[in-house]
Amino acid sequence: MSTPGVFEVLQQLVHDHPTRVLGVGTVLNVEDAKRAMIAGAKFLMSPAMVKDILDDFQYSGVLYIPGVMTPTEILSAYDAGAKIVKVYPVSALGGSQYISAIKKPFPHISMVASQGITTDLVGEYIAQGASSVVLSDAIFDKEAMGQKNFTKIYQLANAAALHGNEAVDRFDIVLCFIVMFFFTYAGYLFITLLMLL
Repeated sequence: MSTPGVFEVLQQLVHDHPTRVLGVGTVLNVEDAKRAMIAGAKFLMSPAMVKDILDDFQYSGVLYIPGVMTPTEILSAYDAGAKIVKVYPVSALGGSQYISAIKKPFPHISMVASQGITTDLVGEYIAQGASSVVLSDAIFDKEAMGQKNFTKIYQLANAAALHGNEAVDRFDIVLCFIVMFFFTYAGYLFITLLMLL
């Protein structure tokens, strides 16, 4: 985990918001996955597939979303038991066009599109086959974060939720809207928030 104090912050958020589904991202080893689960995480995301996490958490009640990039990685993660995969870094791979192309041989595998997605592209990614999108880059504007301008971040999060709802209405599908939700607390970035729409 790259964020200092993430487990303590997660535990406090779970306590303060018991109806929210909270989780963490950039989980790279089983030890951090276990600490996140103890702190109350309901999902874990990684930029790659960490087989030990997938094996250890398959029946834990905590959703593990491994990162994948290639068709081989997608199928390997699915065959190993992943219920959903995170296509990362999707914008470097061709964006929504890559999702469309990769869904053709894998229509049965749910995919989260992650990295470099703007709020106005949510509908396009959903239309091309993504089950969910990660919008951390769109919501957590670096300038706003540096200035601790939480009003701006709140406005961007609301705009993202609006676009997500419009995508659901437009395509008449269920959207699991993943937002990497970092918040500044004592100068540290923390936490990933999964919002189910």
